[in-house]
Parts: sequence; structure tokens; C-alpha cells
Amino acid sequence: MPVDMPVKQSVAGLLLDWYDGHARSLPWRTPPGAAARPDPYRVWLSEIMLQQTTVAAVGPYFAKFTGRWPTVKALAAADEAELMAAWAGLGYYARARNLIACARSVVRDHGGIFPATEAGLRALPGVGAYTAAAVAAIAFGERAVVVDANVERVVSRLFAIPDPLPGSRPRIRAHADTITPDVRAGDFAQAMMDLGATVCTARNPRCLLCPLADPCAARAEGAPDRYPVKPAKKVRPHRRGIAYWLEADGAVLLVRRPDKGMLGGMRALPGGDWADIAEAAPPVAAAWHMIGTVEHVFTHFSLSLDIHAVRLPGRPAADAVAAEWWPVALIEEAGLPTLYAHAAALGRAFSEVTPA
Repeated sequence: MPVDMPVKQSVAGLLLDWYDGHARSLPWRTPPGAAARPDPYRVWLSEIMLQQTTVAAVGPYFAKFTGRWPTVKALAAADEAELMAAWAGLGYYARARNLIACARSVVRDHGGIFPATEAGLRALPGVGAYTAAAVAAIAFGERAVVVDANVERVVSRLFAIPDPLPGSRPRIRAHADTITPDVRAGDFAQAMMDLGATVCTARNPRCLLCPLADPCAARAEGAPDRYPVKPAKKVRPHRRGIAYWLEADGAVLLVRRPDKGMLGGMRALPGGDWADIAEAAPPVAAAWHMIGTVEHVFTHFSLSLDIHAVRLPGRPAADAVAAEWWPVALIEEAGLPTLYAHAAALGRAFSEVTPA
């Protein structure tokens, strides 16, 4: 059942009425219909953190970042290594590198004030089309078409779009444009996100509670969870790697990964590239012990990382790039990404049972 023009025009009103009574309370938001605009810095920071990450996971990181760096100027002046360590565990580490690059651009090129238009925001480093639209609408009230995964699902169902993702995205955006209002654009964008997150969920959508149930074409078909149509699944390739836990004098050798590439700029255990076969020369010649394997899934591949360990009586010279000795007792404070945090847990267990 197609959604006709009068219904399209009523969607925004139905959704905003629902949002006024059901909006989620989030630390980067202002209440629905509030006269005061939210802080653009907090909106931008939250949107970067929320990319491919849940609200529940972002909450503690957002509190930590805004407590430590409460303004874009403070973030621009941050030590990059400290920022990367604070980001550890949130994943998709290119976001953290883009975060500080964008903050520095806002301070250097815009006097510490975020551009107030979608086009101006889009020109900032690391700000894509979605983030620019979201910040423009939410922080500045500009009419912008904001489409994230939740909005894709709502719009796909509302209009029963039969084309599979990702090819359907231009059509989804065009339909989203038809229902985006000229006023309260920020509230509308957040209402769409909330609807997708709490009612029009990926599985078992709660159609009886949905303010858009009547105009929803997918519900009329009786199969809302058929949408959005997913593409055929691709087989995720598998890679292998080796990492080395080199301990001496109560400290473990850590290195800094190259700025470009997976986990760029993050502290890690020494090791080679990840490929079909695990190959990497150890940092020193020693009687290494295989102590376990860490399994990890990235977006585009899965990884088996074999962990080898040795405990030496004294620290050998380390010629690895950006090498540093980190106290084993304080390894949780090193800001290791999840993959290497799991590897470090194996190293700690090895340390506890291996004589000095």
C-alpha cells in the first residue's frame, strides 16, 4: 500500500507528538521542543561516538570525554596518545584520529565555533554526510535529512521499499526527504532515531505501539520485519597473526601501531601483520611459550591472534617503533584496544605462574 502525499505530510506531526512524550533522556540532548539549542560540541562528539556503536556503550565514554575535555578547544589541545588511550575499547579507532583532527580544525579555522550549516560541517575533517546533517539539524535547527541505520529501517518499512541495501539508500534518503519537516528538524531526526531504536526494532517490531502504524506500508503487508531488504551475506575472510608478551623487571614491552591501518595509533603488543598465515619475528631471541589464542571479529574479517610470551631477568634493548615498557600491574591503564586487552589478560595469567 503506497503512502500518499497527505499521509506523508502527516508523518512528521504524528512522530513529533510521539517524541514529545517518549523521547529518550540522553546526556547530549535537550528536551523536545526546548528553546535552548544543545551544545554543538556535545552533539558532534556524541554522533562520532555513536557511529556503529550502541547508546549504552557510548554513555560512559561520553561522560569521560566531556569531563576531561569539556570544550572543543580543550579537545583540540589534548595529547593525541592520551585521547587514543581514552578511546580504547570503543572500537573503530579511525574515529578517534578524526575526532582530534576535526577539533583542531574547528579551533584553527573557525575560532573554536562549529559551522552552523550542513555544508560547512561537511567540510570539516572526518565529518561525513550523516554527521554533518545530524549536527546541523540537532544543534542548529537547520532542515537536514538525517539517515542512520535506525532511520533506514523506519523509512524502508514505512514505504515498503523492495530494493536491497545498500543500493536502496538513495531511494530511502529521497523518501526521508519527503517527510522531514521545515521546523523542529532536530527533534524530528532524534524522533526517527528513537523510534527505530525502541519501537521499530530490527527484530520483533512493536507495531501496536508505533505512532506511524497506520501509514506504514510494511505493516499493511503484514511483514514489517521483511524490511529493509538485506543483501546476500558475504563470507567474512579469516586472518591469523602473532603477538608477543615480552616481560622483564615487572614491565611489558608495548609498541605504537602505525597511524594508518587497523587500530592505528593505538598501543599494542609487538607482532607482525595479519594475513592468511601467522608469521612475525619475535622482538628478541628467547625461549618463547605459546600461551593462547585471542579470537576477534572486525567489520571485514575475523582474526586469530596467537600469543607468545617470555619472562626475562632484565630488559633487552627494544628497537621496535615507538616501543615503551609498561608496568604489568598497571596494564589496564595503557589504553589497549579490546583485541590486545584480551591478549594482555593471557599475559598477566602467564606472569602470575611464571617465576621471575
